[in-house]
Amino acid sequence: MTCLAVLWNSSSYAAEVDSVRLWRAPDNTRLVLDLSGPVEHKVFTLDNPHRLVIDIKDSTLKTTFDNLEVSSTPIAAMRSGLRGSADLRLVFDLKEPVSVKSFTLKAYEQYGDRLVVDIYDTKLRATKSVSKVVPADNRRIVIAIDAGHGGEDPGALGPKKVREKVVALQIAKRLQLLFDQDTYFTGELVRTGDYYLAHRKRTAIAHEKRADFFISIHADAFTNPKANGASVYALSTRGATSEAARYLAGKENRADLIGGAGSLSLDDKDDVLAEVLLDLSMTATLSSSLDAGSYVLENMGGVARLHKKKVEQAGFLVLKSPDIPSLLIETGFISNPTEARRLSDGNYQQKMAQAIYTGLAGYFADHPPAGTAIAAAKNTKARSYVIARGDTLSAIAQRYNTSVKRILSYNKMRSSTIKVGQQIMIPAG
Repeated sequence: MTCLAVLWNSSSYAAEVDSVRLWRAPDNTRLVLDLSGPVEHKVFTLDNPHRLVIDIKDSTLKTTFDNLEVSSTPIAAMRSGLRGSADLRLVFDLKEPVSVKSFTLKAYEQYGDRLVVDIYDTKLRATKSVSKVVPADNRRIVIAIDAGHGGEDPGALGPKKVREKVVALQIAKRLQLLFDQDTYFTGELVRTGDYYLAHRKRTAIAHEKRADFFISIHADAFTNPKANGASVYALSTRGATSEAARYLAGKENRADLIGGAGSLSLDDKDDVLAEVLLDLSMTATLSSSLDAGSYVLENMGGVARLHKKKVEQAGFLVLKSPDIPSLLIETGFISNPTEARRLSDGNYQQKMAQAIYTGLAGYFADHPPAGTAIAAAKNTKARSYVIARGDTLSAIAQRYNTSVKRILSYNKMRSSTIKVGQQIMIPAG
């Protein structure tokens, strides 16, 4: 009857459960209990009917479940009570069988002690998503777009409660649409909603999508609110190119402590070998990352002040993929009141997404991967192009190594005015 049990070290004093939070991810639901101190706990599931039970020794509940949205989760109802004279028991009625994993996180930076319970779906979903990625000749280039942080890890916090995880996802979604509207690209979101993914899971998803390039979207923060500007980072296998880059890499890499990858799985010892091979095989992708980063940085400079005028390098864990060129984009300083206001504005987000898209599309126009549609188009006399939101003839001309004058002449256009959805022909450069 008991399916799972986990036991952790005990505490020496009573603890309080101050709040309970919940996030839904594509294949699991995460419960986070905010605690006043470390606890000893047991987690197990029961059948007939299906229930999840969390026993917390010598603890009390100081909150309610009223604000938890459970409609899209396996949870049907929740209740609490005493077990013995001092222990807290939380019971979650379930709609279906689940598997469960739990772990505790020690107090860290602005976070207190936490108990994290991951509830994994065991029933296969009736509806399966159909991948947009079709491996074939003349295929689209796949861009994996990762919105940093998420779920219980909000990332940096700006004035008026502007949260990095929200801004990052909003820009990522705009960027995905821009790539999807381009006949040569497909945009694939790594994180589609407000939930946390460990860094290794993010790169694993990019591999599942067969990505040609990986972009991680973030918003910077610093103790001095006057710090400002956007930055582009690539991986460094030998250390950071500046103290600021080194500090930032450490901050982002520590996010797994906040997000809960602290439940490190050592089940597969091949991971150690994979890590060694990963570091040995980084050179080729790093060169491509730096080249692409210069294209992106140049275009971002037309939208925002640049914090650094060259592509920086640091040891970001999320960028450590051996065969996918990767960039981490800091879209601005969310700790700066002016930039936080801009980053929360939809129009500014669109401009930032457009700059990233234009830069990366320009890089691939100059360095088309073999077997892609853009590579085939470079071998023809002319190619078709559908105008996307934010396009300008000058940007299109630069991207395809031609001129506005030649585009106008080839299409017999009398002006450079264009509209979304309009199809034009791009003469060979």
